[in-house]
Amino acid sequence: MAKQQFKAESKRLLEMMINSIYTQREIFLRELISNSSDAIDKIYYKALTDDGLVFNKDDYFIKLTIDKENRALTITDTGIGMTKEDLENNLGIIANSGSFAFKNENEAKDGHNIIGQFGVGFYSAFMVADKVTVLSRALGSDEAYKWESTGADGYSIEPADKETVGTEIILTIKENTEDDSYDEYLEEYRLKSIIKKYSDFIRYPIKMDVTGHRPKEDAEGEFEEYKEEQTVNSMVPIWRKNKSELTDEDYHNFYMEKRYGFDKPISHIHIKADGAVVYNAILFIPEKTPFDYYTKEYEKGLELYSNGVLIMDKCGDLLPDYFSFVKGMVDSEDLSLNISRELLQHDRQLKLIAKNIQSKIKSQLQSLLKDDREKYENFYESFGRQLKFGVYNDYGMNKDVLQDLLLFTSSKEKKLVSLDEYVSRMPEDQKYIYYAAGESVERLEKLPQCELVADKGFEILYFTDDIDEFAIKMILNYKEKEFKNVSSGDLGIEPDEKDEEAKNEENDNKELFEHLSSLLSGKVVKVKASKRLKSHPVCLSTEGEVTIEMEKVLNAMPSGQEVKAEKVLEINVQHEVFQSLKDAYANDKEKLDLFTNLLYNQALLIEGLPIQDPVEFTNNICKVMV
Repeated sequence: MAKQQFKAESKRLLEMMINSIYTQREIFLRELISNSSDAIDKIYYKALTDDGLVFNKDDYFIKLTIDKENRALTITDTGIGMTKEDLENNLGIIANSGSFAFKNENEAKDGHNIIGQFGVGFYSAFMVADKVTVLSRALGSDEAYKWESTGADGYSIEPADKETVGTEIILTIKENTEDDSYDEYLEEYRLKSIIKKYSDFIRYPIKMDVTGHRPKEDAEGEFEEYKEEQTVNSMVPIWRKNKSELTDEDYHNFYMEKRYGFDKPISHIHIKADGAVVYNAILFIPEKTPFDYYTKEYEKGLELYSNGVLIMDKCGDLLPDYFSFVKGMVDSEDLSLNISRELLQHDRQLKLIAKNIQSKIKSQLQSLLKDDREKYENFYESFGRQLKFGVYNDYGMNKDVLQDLLLFTSSKEKKLVSLDEYVSRMPEDQKYIYYAAGESVERLEKLPQCELVADKGFEILYFTDDIDEFAIKMILNYKEKEFKNVSSGDLGIEPDEKDEEAKNEENDNKELFEHLSSLLSGKVVKVKASKRLKSHPVCLSTEGEVTIEMEKVLNAMPSGQEVKAEKVLEINVQHEVFQSLKDAYANDKEKLDLFTNLLYNQALLIEGLPIQDPVEFTNNICKVMV
């Protein structure tokens, strides 16, 4: 029969589809198997309305046959088959989909939805085949037809012989080139791995003749090869089973089988949604951080299935960045897919699923925090930093989602506490949520700036992550309580007698403090009498939004910018050292310079800041000792 030209597109369009639309050649098998599954589904639909047609699921299957000698791979199905007109319309017009039209005519009422809404999937076969032959006989017809094409130059259709209803697709696999090996698509193990990856949950058996080895009957110690037909797909996905049928072990086994991680997940979430959008999902909260989690190489996302067929390995749009640690999958019949299954439209359904998933993850984490504190704290040790980044990013847009999940070490409890727990036990006269920021809890517990707050009986949260203070700046306040660094100039604590004494001392020694400020000009904005120090002689406080810890973090970044907090040197006027300063000011200005530099450098050391001249500092200590 004379070759016919494709009706809709040119050679350039077909080449573009084959070379650009699909990112991996192995996708061809997913597409063809999905089309075969559609063909069987169509018989099921017919049986719903045709009393003369009985659908026995055990009679329907898909089979792959390898012929290495002729470089042929055949995909056979027992589906509805195609007439000559079907072949002309479905395979003669690129980007036309018989399945999509059939779906519109026969809306599913019991979950047997048609997978193939994708009109170009069939043509992915040309990525691996020089020639594609389709042999098909339609249900209710005694005639069979053969469709054949070698690519964009056209196709032919002619009568053929076929005893049974269904379709055979015979791919003549390309020869190897210097750059590409096509032999892999004639290997059992490779085809099985592709099926397990993309089509494991197709609802009908996918069969193959698999090679095995067994002992020879008449030769001890020798083995012989034999072929055995096997079903290589699982068919029933775990997410379609009732939750009551499944155990924690079932979920854990699924986690390991899908290679989501080598740890044991802390928790799982099984979602069956039947509202505005229909989907199933199984999500896992891991216990351990993946080795590359905080690197650019880490790729977030959930596996995305459409009716049990894997569409994307990592669909990042389903997870917000702050929940990027979540592993799992989503299967939906409602997603709008573009010309290939890999090109997902950003539609309303996807956004609804993502929003619902976000809510479910947050609820699960809150339940863990409330009902299984030890598990939550294990999780938080691994991923708490990511939650804090989530608060900080996007100018605090997600703070309402995340702030109740944050934990910080408490000065009173000596363990991790939530913001809600902190606020719930605040005394009535406490205005602020107090915190101290530094490298470790051990160092913060000794911080001089904590003395006054602790003496008042107020709890202090210890911030030891670089991101902590930046995240809190985005939250601003929690349950109408503002956050206050213990190093802030104004702690919001009512003055007492010692405050008045400090104020009087500063007024009485105004010239001394002005002189000290001039000696440290450019290093601190001023020197003043401290209202917060009790036993320590000196400390640094800050004015403005940038704190000392923020200065350290920002200056450690590779941008090279130099950020300076507005530092204030506070001196404890009740301490013996202040008397030494007064004596030196009255009698020995050189010694005053020495004392001032020592006190300033001591304050820097307390904050973990570098001393500009360590040699000079040690020499100054020696001068005092002599």
